[in-house]
Amino acid sequence: MRIDIISAVPALLDSPFNDSILKRAQNKGIVEVNIHNLRDYSSNNQKSIDDYAFGGGAGMVLSIEPIYKCITSLKEKNNYSEIIFMTPDGEKLSQKISNQLSLSSNLIVLCGHYKGIDERVREHLITKEISIGDYVLSGGELAAAVLCDSIIRLIPGVLNDETSALSDSFQDNLLAPPVYTRPAKYKDWEVPKILTSGNLKEIENWRHEKSIEKTKTLRPDLLK
Repeated sequence: MRIDIISAVPALLDSPFNDSILKRAQNKGIVEVNIHNLRDYSSNNQKSIDDYAFGGGAGMVLSIEPIYKCITSLKEKNNYSEIIFMTPDGEKLSQKISNQLSLSSNLIVLCGHYKGIDERVREHLITKEISIGDYVLSGGELAAAVLCDSIIRLIPGVLNDETSALSDSFQDNLLAPPVYTRPAKYKDWEVPKILTSGNLKEIENWRHEKSIEKTKTLRPDLLK
């Protein structure tokens, strides 16, 4: 998979993609992540990428020209499954969306900044808009990192145990069950006996029951 991220502040993305699972996925050649500085596509000497909004109002708006030039340049070299804009008013990110996007070959992710982007970008260039929650960040970079993490970990070969992702919360509209590790007893806190029994069928039944209980308590909306 190839992911091209367009950002006004690319340095914000250095850390998420240079450690842990995302770095290993790139080192293995499973995914290629390219971060593009929007200022490289500015045509003025100041390399500015924003301007005042028509009609007035507070806040600056990302200009259409550098975004258009960047996306056009990328599309000349690759075919993209989706051109995604990270925005608070987009479709709420879910495990289902991440599963679908993990099957893509090439993605573009555009990070918003300032007050937003010229609406014509959304009308003519963007194919999908995604939000990671009902709140506003200073820019779309952290949201883009969240999206990419949720996608990349699902690609075969990224996780050491590929079945791990299949038991994550939300994969079957249930929250994941509780997990424990050694020691089996710490102070007076003990691991449930069933988990140390060696009876795999009973363990799976216990985990499924606990998933249902947890979902009913914390996210009953998922059971609908």
